Amino acid sequence: MALVELGRYDRNEAHLVVGRLDSEGIDAIAFDGNASIADGSWFLIPVRVMVDEDDLSRARQALAQPI
Repeated sequence: MALVELGRYDRNEAHLVVGRLDSEGIDAIAFDGNASIADGSWFLIPVRVMVDEDDLSRARQALAQPI
């Protein structure tokens, strides 16, 4: 299993993306969500959503579909 980056999102959107993928049966994780939270710059740092490389195409398709 190798993780690849699906995309970079603001902190809240990243967690919505992870939830959407989870509802489609695709494992995903948000990286960097708590980076620099102590100094208040966490709104400026994009959160990377990572998926297994075998799920990358399926994840992109899932996000392209309307809810």
